[in-house]
Amino acid sequence: MTDPVDEPTAAPFPYTLRRIGVIMSPDPDDPREAEGVLNPASGRDADGTLYLLPRLVADGNLSRVGLAKVLVSDGVPVGVQREGVVLEPDAGWERGADHAGVEDPRTTYVADLGVHLMTYVAYGPLGPRPALAVSKDLRQWDRLGPLHFEYQADLDTDLNLYPNKDVLIFPEPVTAPDGTEAFAMLHRPMWDLSWIAAGAGEPLPHGITDNRPGIWISYAPAAAVRADPGALAHLSQHRPVAFAEMDFEALKIGGGPPPIRVPEGWLLIHHGVTGELSADTDQQQRVNYAAGAILLDADDPSRVLNRTQHPLLAPETDDERSGIVPNVVFPTAIEEIDGRRFVFYGMADSKIGVAELLTERNGQ
Repeated sequence: MTDPVDEPTAAPFPYTLRRIGVIMSPDPDDPREAEGVLNPASGRDADGTLYLLPRLVADGNLSRVGLAKVLVSDGVPVGVQREGVVLEPDAGWERGADHAGVEDPRTTYVADLGVHLMTYVAYGPLGPRPALAVSKDLRQWDRLGPLHFEYQADLDTDLNLYPNKDVLIFPEPVTAPDGTEAFAMLHRPMWDLSWIAAGAGEPLPHGITDNRPGIWISYAPAAAVRADPGALAHLSQHRPVAFAEMDFEALKIGGGPPPIRVPEGWLLIHHGVTGELSADTDQQQRVNYAAGAILLDADDPSRVLNRTQHPLLAPETDDERSGIVPNVVFPTAIEEIDGRRFVFYGMADSKIGVAELLTERNGQ
């Protein structure tokens, strides 16, 4: 196992983002939103109605997942209508001694299975661990449990030891490294264990030399998942996809919305982080999160074809620069409305913004 090596490309990146504005702000009368609404998932119900599933943060950084209908005017999302909470940190593994949370959901509708799948971060006793839930209607979610990464001898480690975030599910099966049909997930293990166990340090997998968190891919056999979606919680054939490489990714990178199929392959909007991380807080104050993008090979999504050298969207407005965590653009959802694609993103860990995804092909 070795660090991923991106193939050099001289081609310009064919996608850009154009900021539209704020779509959701905290309700000052709702204590569940006292510390912000941010980082939403998204999906459509059986009638085609578009919803966001925002992270709602109460005092003490306690997070829930809400549901909000997207309001559209002239083909552009302009606001939301709240419809309650759909996931609370009720399970024991979603709660620690002095913290709890179900955070940063991402949802993918898998037509092959006829269900919505949600990945989220369970902020439990050992910190952030990825988890999976399933729904037919975006309202009732059934937990499938924490993700489990099968042991892989060439890594010489157990990925279950590490905190993990930014888990994204591909919407259709792909070909796994062993040649079989599989459902794939992108994820972002974090190697620093010292904040969980003093002195544990950063034990890297065999062959990995970059200790900065990067994007990995793992697979679950399609036949097993079709028989039982819970099989998607058991992943194998792990391998790195992309590490920090550009200036706006100096500290780390992580996935944004679930990948979407485009003519070039799979488009992955991601975030890159610069600045200074503090070891004593989850709500950082000296970082800068910007949105970039990566194109992955259609047949082998572990292979990078192209990536942005500069951010597609960086913190520039007051809403992006001032908040619970200042200077944050954190994309987590992408949806099509009347033939146009829109990216929803967290703004300074306080509000939710929207930007339009543009391509060279539409001449904008």
